[in-house]
Amino acid sequence: DLADRLGVTRISIVKTLAGNPSQETLERIANALEVPIWQLFVSPQELQRENHSLVCPKCGTPLELKIKE
Repeated sequence: DLADRLGVTRISIVKTLAGNPSQETLERIANALEVPIWQLFVSPQELQRENHSLVCPKCGTPLELKIKE
């Protein structure tokens, strides 16, 4: 799906990510995925903490947290 969104082949994506992609390439990937570029560099757990959400370990359903201040 990512290769289609970028208009390149799957092999091209694999080779690019296995190497040292440029900032421009990373920006294109982030745009294709409709996420900020920093999200390409964090683990799913870090992203969940950033979004104040958890995922059910049994079914994978996202759970929204409401933080009391």
